Amino acid sequence: MCGIIGIFNLKDQPEQYRQRALAMASLIRHRGPDASGVYSDKYAVLAHERLAIVDPLSGAQPLIDTKTGSVLAVNGEIYNHLELRKKLKNAHDWKTKSDCEIILYLYDEYGPECVEMFSGIFAFVLYDKKRGDFFIARDHMGICPLYWGWDEQGTLHVASEMKALDKYCPKIEEFPPGSYYHQGKLVKWYEPEWTKTIPTQKVFLTKLREELEKAVRQQLMADVPYGVLISGGLDSSIIAAIASKIHQDKKLPPLHSFAIGLKDSTDLIYAKKVAQYLGTIHHEIIFTIEQAMDALRDVIYHIETFDVTTIRASTPMYLMARKIKSLGIKMVLSGEGSDEIFGGYLYFHMAPDAREFHEECVRKLSLLSKYDCLRANKSMAAWGVEVRVPFLDKEFIDYAMSIDPQDKMCPGKIIEKSILREAFIGYLPDEILWRQKEQFSDGVGYSWIDHLKKHTQEIVTDEMMTAAKDRFGLQTPLTKEEYYYREIFDSLFHSPSAALTVPIGPSIACSTPTALRWSKEFQGKADPSGRAIFSIHQNEKEIPIT
Repeated sequence: MCGIIGIFNLKDQPEQYRQRALAMASLIRHRGPDASGVYSDKYAVLAHERLAIVDPLSGAQPLIDTKTGSVLAVNGEIYNHLELRKKLKNAHDWKTKSDCEIILYLYDEYGPECVEMFSGIFAFVLYDKKRGDFFIARDHMGICPLYWGWDEQGTLHVASEMKALDKYCPKIEEFPPGSYYHQGKLVKWYEPEWTKTIPTQKVFLTKLREELEKAVRQQLMADVPYGVLISGGLDSSIIAAIASKIHQDKKLPPLHSFAIGLKDSTDLIYAKKVAQYLGTIHHEIIFTIEQAMDALRDVIYHIETFDVTTIRASTPMYLMARKIKSLGIKMVLSGEGSDEIFGGYLYFHMAPDAREFHEECVRKLSLLSKYDCLRANKSMAAWGVEVRVPFLDKEFIDYAMSIDPQDKMCPGKIIEKSILREAFIGYLPDEILWRQKEQFSDGVGYSWIDHLKKHTQEIVTDEMMTAAKDRFGLQTPLTKEEYYYREIFDSLFHSPSAALTVPIGPSIACSTPTALRWSKEFQGKADPSGRAIFSIHQNEKEIPIT
């Protein structure tokens, strides 16, 4: 995962803005520790921090089109880049074997609509020197982070992470997923039919399996060592099973797999069973609550949010990423996105009908860039590791979200994500394939969340909560735990609009606020832990959650 910087529409002092871009790039160098590059003229500056995954030797950026002069800085991967070469009509002066260079030439021939051709994850800035214009784009789900901001002179700044903008831009916003900006217009380029209608196509299990296998296969594109994350839950285990099967079919060495948890946590126990079944080279990472608490400030700095469930889950992921990098692994596959596509969170058991079920899935997917995608990307990128998420492959989403939501529903205690489980019978042991959904922040060890709740209850007083609206006029914290994280966040980020990039609102077991009306069981609660769904969650040691 790389880091990109862009500054456009310079009005004067180009050298000053070049120095600013270099300072901004240094703040996101963790995203790309392998190489640095910069381009500048009197109109624009582009900087790049590279994590070399494809073509490590010659893929340095910014990339320059020698015929048009266009300059490109990219964070991400274009998985279908070789196929896209066939769509080029003209000869081009290729300089690398990088998957990203295709963006320059497709833009030259097709304009900004070229983004619709990409199968991949990306956030990029392209300076069209010939036309004196620029082009900014972000992938369909916002898997790669991207922010833009404006300094006091109104000069546009773009960066992979907000921390690079914080010092210079009083106005900062998340660049919207599935969108591009060109010639002064922001265009929503990804708006599939399933976001506007209720699908009626019945599920075909073979098709479902084949589409996910296709997504995993193309996301194994890498010229460096890579591995898989295994939590012991359904989603990451399926991805690991597919990747392992591909390795076996190609007679490649076994994959490295990684799992993290407190000692004797359920995730570690189940992850070990998955690894043994698949024959991976497994690495079990045990952390302590003290280590996690010590890391909290650094975690919030890297993930740039005060959202409760994101911080709970990001902390062990951040600790795991460091171990992964120490073993020489630069890319991992993970299982994010499945719960949003298939309604896998336990509160989906309460969905009153297929329409509500589907509309909640759509809402959850639209928010991934602020939650799970943000967590996975930034927690790993903090240590220079790239995470890929095959469930969020554009083509797979478009198939899976076109399935009749009636086929996905799980009323009462019928197990969630049943069609996904059925599609992969034989790929995993039954005790994994039919294991109930356990959110990552729960599965690493229940005492992790319990400690956070107890600690913040002791630190944040009732009086502080009563005065929270006065202290935090914007995005006011709703719980003591959120208040605690917000204080740390505000000590790290000082732009007046930084807090506005973080969504707030009541949630139960990771629901959107809209879904709270589904059940009386949700009333008066505000905790994103899956254990909040008492009537469904199978844990015998429930604790009151308020």
